[in-house]
Amino acid sequence: MDWMASLHGLAGGVLIGLSATWLMVTLGRIAGISGIVGNLITQRPKGDSAWRLAFLLGLISGPLVIMALGSGLGNVAVNGAGSPGEVIGAPVGGVGLMLVAGLLVGVGTGLGSGCTSGHGVCGLARLAPRSMAATGMFLLTALVTVYISRHMLGLGGGV
Repeated sequence: MDWMASLHGLAGGVLIGLSATWLMVTLGRIAGISGIVGNLITQRPKGDSAWRLAFLLGLISGPLVIMALGSGLGNVAVNGAGSPGEVIGAPVGGVGLMLVAGLLVGVGTGLGSGCTSGHGVCGLARLAPRSMAATGMFLLTALVTVYISRHMLGLGGGV
């Protein structure tokens, strides 16, 4: 077992929890990324975009700062596709599959009235039944998708 990777995951989880709590306590808002992005694009309600933009810039700049400090992000490409020097690696199924997957995720967040961050982090913390159902469906869908793509379609390489 890689203890350092486990500690990184623990630290990341704590930071996600703290940021979600901070947003709820200071602004009374749920840290659902799809809702934050969607409402930033549509500008509803007006004048509510400053905190949304700051939140999204923090999501993007945090990893960039860590990389600039030389800590890296961990290499998730080594066990899958890509070379040891890559941080993430090339898409396993190709760009077309990524576009379809992204579109399906967008449709899913609309149908589920939220995303994994809104339901899985904030909704579960509030013991919301709808979020429990949505998070269970996210996990089930992920398990089925991985099974089909790896075992039935032969995509994904070995992990």
